Amino acid sequence: MSSLTLMLKRELMLAYRRRVDLVNPLLFFLMVVTLFPLGVSPDLEKLSLLAPGILWVAALLSTLLSLDMMFRNDYDDGSLEQILLSAKTVEWLVLAKIIAHWLVTGVPLMLMSPILATMLALPLHALPALMASIFVGSLAFSLLGSVGAALTVGLRKGGLLLALLVMPLFIPILIFGASSVSAAAQMLEFWAQIAYIGAIALGAAAFVPWLTTVALKISVNT
Repeated sequence: MSSLTLMLKRELMLAYRRRVDLVNPLLFFLMVVTLFPLGVSPDLEKLSLLAPGILWVAALLSTLLSLDMMFRNDYDDGSLEQILLSAKTVEWLVLAKIIAHWLVTGVPLMLMSPILATMLALPLHALPALMASIFVGSLAFSLLGSVGAALTVGLRKGGLLLALLVMPLFIPILIFGASSVSAAAQMLEFWAQIAYIGAIALGAAAFVPWLTTVALKISVNT
């Protein structure tokens, strides 16, 4: 746990120094949601119906945009090899990097989502479902996406391959997330969908750090 804490502090400090990497996903999230009414329709009634899908697709793409940087900087400066050769349990260090990615990407998206949801005329009573689903769903995105990021970290232009690898894993989360917000907007029960997302996140947390560690060793050795 001490190794995890130290690695988490290191990652948060480095993320704070690289503010551009933090801002890019948020700007992308903002642009997608803002431009969508201009390309479809400014009618608030239609936007209210489309808002859950728009917000969740934008959140998914914003997370996908940031996944490539999860291990890239450490790979470029050689510190990733030092992490993999550490005497400490490597899986805990990898888990710390995944948690740090979620804290600097998923949590800001969750905090930003109510403002953009209001722009799309999403009912106010659906905001708790939106924030809860993105909070849990973004954690699942970071966990599952770390495997793809590890497999493509050694490739100079691995962004497209990364998207192809992780997108099938993201689709169920997208479906449950958008469904929970739509149900909340219609004043229906929505916690079941969020529970499914939470189950995916917990299941991924059980084995993803080990899979990601193996993928990183393969990428570094090749």
